[in-house]
Amino acid sequence: MRLATELRRLREAAGLTSREAAGLLGVSPAQITHIESALAGVSEKRLRRLASHYACEDQEFVDALVAMATDRTRGWWEEYRGLLPTSFLDLAELDHHATFLREVAILYVPGLLQTEEYARAVFSARVPELTGDELELRVRHRTQRQQITVPYEVVIHEAALRIRVSDRSTSKTQLAKILELSGEDNITVRVIPFDLDGFATAASSMRYVGGPVAKLDTVVRDVPHGSAFIDAHAQLSVFRTRFRKVEAASLDPEQSRDFIDRLAKEL
Repeated sequence: MRLATELRRLREAAGLTSREAAGLLGVSPAQITHIESALAGVSEKRLRRLASHYACEDQEFVDALVAMATDRTRGWWEEYRGLLPTSFLDLAELDHHATFLREVAILYVPGLLQTEEYARAVFSARVPELTGDELELRVRHRTQRQQITVPYEVVIHEAALRIRVSDRSTSKTQLAKILELSGEDNITVRVIPFDLDGFATAASSMRYVGGPVAKLDTVVRDVPHGSAFIDAHAQLSVFRTRFRKVEAASLDPEQSRDFIDRLAKEL
């Protein structure tokens, strides 16, 4: 879908209709429409010809599109196809291809840091209620997503650390896991306490996922029906700036560890 979106953007930026693009490539207009609707794939040769016709001179970007077009990865998430909503699979695949991850969490501990008990409590609160099998599938999928190998920067508001999605024991175990993971070389955890000034810069949670090039970054926002994926270049710039402002308003990593440790001892 992202490849299709980017090819359509390139064509529109070049001021060409799908019929004109089809003529340059020597195919039917329907084939261009299918490619731009993610109903058909595109070969490396044709993709590079399209980029040339669209006067795209960003070779690094074109190479990244080629990699997307020719990728045949069938990751672990495929075992959930037909069992979980497509957005769950999209999130896992997005994580797999990420070059870095940045996150702001306001009310809940981020999924990538959740314990099984915490995740189970979150999914149990869903309306309409899930069956036992549906619940366990979601918990297992979330746990499998937690294989973080790329740089991961996360800012967590104190509210998310204090809200008890289940009981005192679950909260204490969850704080301990965050402390443990914050010691990993690739994971940076920062906290925004209630009494820290300058938090008007973020009103809701967000995940910023780095692509192979900046133009292919993605922002993920939670919405009532699942997840919304934002990839408009102007919006990406806005969210990059928003994250850095939130980060600047937070405690540094060492102070954040001390803060989480104090909260855990209060429980």
